Amino acid sequence: MHVRSSLFVNLRQTRRAAKLLASTAVCALLAACVGNPFEDAKVDPRSPVAAEVAKSVHADAGYPTFRSIPTFPKDVRPHRQYGQQAAAIEKDAAAVIAATADGTWTLTQSDTFADAVRSAAGPLLPPAQPADTAAFAKDLKARATPPPPPKR
Repeated sequence: MHVRSSLFVNLRQTRRAAKLLASTAVCALLAACVGNPFEDAKVDPRSPVAAEVAKSVHADAGYPTFRSIPTFPKDVRPHRQYGQQAAAIEKDAAAVIAATADGTWTLTQSDTFADAVRSAAGPLLPPAQPADTAAFAKDLKARATPPPPPKR
């Protein structure tokens, strides 16, 4: 008896089907590129841009040459200087991170600052008494009117 040595017998058929599908897809995509859609393209004369299209299209226009490529500007800094400035910015960023890391600074004279803020805020007010709060809530409930019932 002859038995296949592979445990995955259907694997070869799946690969063959995938290759066939891929090649069919490539052929279909390439077949779509056979014609030139711009060759027969016409602009609708009723279109609002028809005059501008006709003015901008020249059948006898020449192709650009290498001489038509502009020269490199002279007032641009060299490439190496960009890297040097980037390195300087990275160095400054590392210095800021190191200067503001945890444990690198402490607050000093915080009591003096707190006293100045307290004196600018004015005198301390006594805390509200529970009886005053209850009386205020009772007065608000007495003056409150319920909303009208919804219209049906």
